[in-house]
Amino acid sequence: MCPIEDHPLRYDMANELHARPFPVMSAPCRAAYLAIKPAQKAAGRDRAADLTHLKALLDHYAAPHPQEDATHYFGQIGKHMLKWESHTEFVTYTIFGEGAAEVPFDAATFALFPDQWLEASPGSRITSALIRVERQEGDEQILEKVADWFVPESLAVSRVLDDDTVVAGDFRIDQAGHIRFAMFVRPETGARRTGRVLQRLCEIETYKAMSMLGFSRTKALGSQMAKLDDRLSALTRTLTGAPETSEATLNALLEVSGELEALTAQTTFRFGATSAYEAIVNQRVSILREERFWGRQTFGEFMMRRFDPAMRTVASTKARLDAMGDRAIRVSDLLRTRVDVERSAENRALLRSMDRRADLQLRLQETVEGLSIVAISYYAVNLAANVALPFSSHVGLGEKGMKAALTPLVVLAVWGMVRQIRKRLGQHSDAI
Repeated sequence: MCPIEDHPLRYDMANELHARPFPVMSAPCRAAYLAIKPAQKAAGRDRAADLTHLKALLDHYAAPHPQEDATHYFGQIGKHMLKWESHTEFVTYTIFGEGAAEVPFDAATFALFPDQWLEASPGSRITSALIRVERQEGDEQILEKVADWFVPESLAVSRVLDDDTVVAGDFRIDQAGHIRFAMFVRPETGARRTGRVLQRLCEIETYKAMSMLGFSRTKALGSQMAKLDDRLSALTRTLTGAPETSEATLNALLEVSGELEALTAQTTFRFGATSAYEAIVNQRVSILREERFWGRQTFGEFMMRRFDPAMRTVASTKARLDAMGDRAIRVSDLLRTRVDVERSAENRALLRSMDRRADLQLRLQETVEGLSIVAISYYAVNLAANVALPFSSHVGLGEKGMKAALTPLVVLAVWGMVRQIRKRLGQHSDAI
C-alpha cells in the first residue's frame, strides 16, 4: 500500500474511462436502438425521471436496478442484453439479441420496449435504429441484399477496419419509424470488434440527428435575422442623416442590439452543441477506416454530400449572427460618438454665451462702480467741505475754492477705497 494520500476524485476519474464498455456481440445478431430527448431544455432536464423510466423497464423484466446516481447501465433483460446511457441532452437504450430475424428489420427486437413504457417516456424519440448483423464471406450476396434492403439513391456501403466488416445503411426512416443498418461480418472477425462497429453506427446516427437540430434552428431563424438585418442596415444609413436624428436613431439601434443579444443567448447552446456533435460524427466515421465497396459511396462521402452542407449552414448562420451583433456594437459606438460631439458643441455654445453674459455683467459692474465713486465723492466732498470751511480763511480760500481743492483728494481716496474692497473680495473668492 502506497503511503501517499489519493485525491478524492482519483478513482472516479479513472473508472469513468472504463464505465461504458463496448458490447461483445458475435454474428449473427441484432440490435434495437432508441435515443430519447426532451423537446425543451434537455440539458437541464430532471435526470431522476430518466432513471425512473429505466427502472420501469427493468421492473417489466424483473431485472435488478442500477445505483441511484448511475449514468450508465448494462444488464440482462430476459434473453436479451440492455445497455442504457445518460448523456448531456438525451438518453439511449440499446437491446442486443442473438441471431438474425428471418425477415430483415422486422422490428421484433424493438418490440421489447413495451408500448405503455414508450408512452410514459419523459422525452420524445430523437432517433431509433434497427441493426442486423450477419456473417458473410463473399461480396456478391452483400450486393444483392443491400440493393434489396435499402434505397439506392442514399445507400452508403463501405469496408471498415481492414475489411473485417462491411457496413451499409441509407439513413432513411422506414415504415416502422426506424433507421436501418446492416453489418456483414467476416468469419474471422472477433466479437469485441463486432460490438465496437455496432456501437459506432448507433453513435453516428445519434449525433447526426442531434446535429441536425441546429440546422432546424437556423431555418427558423432565417426570417427573423433577415428582418433584424434590414432594420440594422436602415439605421446604419441614418449616420449620414441630419444630426438632430442621432438620439432617436441611437435608441432604435439599442433596441435592435437588445433583440440580437437575446437571439444570441437563445442559440448559443444549440450552435455550440451542434459543433460538438458534428465533430463526434466526423470522428466516429474516420475511425471506421473506410474503404470503397464496389464503387458505392462510403459513409464519409454520404456525410460530405448530405450532412456537411447542413453543418456549414449552421456555422454560417452563427457567424452571421455574431457579425450582426458586432456591427450593431460598432454603429452604436459611432452614434454615441456623434451624440457626444453634438453635445460638446452645444456645451461650447453655452459656455460662450455664459462668457458673453459674464463680460456684460463685468462691464455693467464697472459702470456701476464708476457711478458709485462719483456719488460717494459728491457727498464726501460736501462733508469734507463742511468740516474744512471754518479753516478756509486761514488758507485764503473761499467756500468754492475749498470744495475745488478737496474734490481731487476725496475722489482719489474713494477710488482707492473701492479698489481695495474689490481686491479683498477677489482674494476671498479665490480662496473659496
